[in-house]
Amino acid sequence: SPPAIAPTMAAQDVKLFGKWTYDDVEVGDIALEDWIAVKPEQAVYVPHTGGRYQVKKFHKATCPITERLVCALQFKGRNTGKKNSAVRIVQQAFEIIHLLTDENPLQVLVNAVVNGGPREDSTRIGSAGVARRQAVDVSPFRRVNQAIYLMAQGARAASFRTIKSAAECLADEVINCSKGTIN
Repeated sequence: SPPAIAPTMAAQDVKLFGKWTYDDVEVGDIALEDWIAVKPEQAVYVPHTGGRYQVKKFHKATCPITERLVCALQFKGRNTGKKNSAVRIVQQAFEIIHLLTDENPLQVLVNAVVNGGPREDSTRIGSAGVARRQAVDVSPFRRVNQAIYLMAQGARAASFRTIKSAAECLADEVINCSKGTIN
């Protein structure tokens, strides 16, 4: 008889860092469902795909949300290009989030992105001498981008010249953002 062939891994078996599943992650805001990539089709083991998400307009919306967070951590000159370091920081931050909340860190991150993006902004109306501010709604894609950027920037600022590690500060930032607290 032929040897038994091992079944191929389905998309449901993919777990981030081999620990956290994408199956039970829900996006709380219906407007952001298409812009936060946590569906099982976009599941990855490690948020380091090497994908070229900037080639087409709006293509970065298909980039896994954890990889978008990793890339956001790579700003400021001395961190530029250090993606493995940023992946390690996110992995450690997810461990801390899991210990503090007893929830799936992916779900906490999605809740943080939903709560963290602004719903309304202002723009300048007028030209030449007279310019005034006008309130405008923010697109869902910009809400996601702003939330990721602000969390990464807050974690970077909190960990600069302190004894707390970048992972601890990122975990605090994500947890506070997911709860909707100001701190």
